[in-house]
Amino acid sequence: MTINEDYLEYVLDNLAEFGEVRSKKMFGGVGLYFGGVMFGLIAQDTLYFKVDDSNRKDYESLGYKSFKPFDDKKMMMPYYEVPIDVLDDPDELSRWAEKAYRVAEKEKKKNSKKK
Repeated sequence: MTINEDYLEYVLDNLAEFGEVRSKKMFGGVGLYFGGVMFGLIAQDTLYFKVDDSNRKDYESLGYKSFKPFDDKKMMMPYYEVPIDVLDDPDELSRWAEKAYRVAEKEKKKNSKKK
């Protein structure tokens, strides 16, 4: 699977208001990082943000579901597709990215305490 560099650039440009987001190619997609924490990903030209109980309803209320990396498996990941209206609005995208970052940061802190 190849990465659509134009789509990646568009996403990163629209996330500029949120802050300096770095991208890292991985597993046929792209991980999105802020402050060393992965809060989003791009797979098959679709942007996904990290979710938990604090922000899941934002996505589900609009009919969006979690990222499913393999069509033939039931495995789901705690990332939800970002609505296109949100992606196209840098101010709104920044707000959604902040929520996703907080979720990812909280999880990272919880996991580091376990070690």
